[in-house]
Order: sequence, then C-alpha cells, then structure tokens
Amino acid sequence: MTKYRCIPCGYIYDPAKGDPDNGIAPGTSFEDLPDDWVCPECGVDKDLFEPVD
Repeated sequence: MTKYRCIPCGYIYDPAKGDPDNGIAPGTSFEDLPDDWVCPECGVDKDLFEPVD
C-alpha cells in the first residue's frame, strides 16, 4: 500500500501502521480513511497529502 505525506508538515501516513491514536486500524489504506480524518500532526485535511514512493 502507498504511503502518503502531509505537504505542510511532512507527516507520513503509513497504511501498515494506520493511526491507532485516532481510531484508524493498521491496514487501512489512505483512500479508505474517513472524510473527516485530518493529519495527526498539524490538523490539515486529506487533500493536502501526496503519495510517496
């Protein structure tokens, strides 16, 4: 699964790890994150993330 980087702060969302502090289970792809999910570091919306290699 593709990792995604927050453009403003550089946080990396790793689907293998999820975001357990915010109720996102490991194995959750970026595309399957809820629409109201925000960056846990800086609080921006999903549309300010980009895929990384």
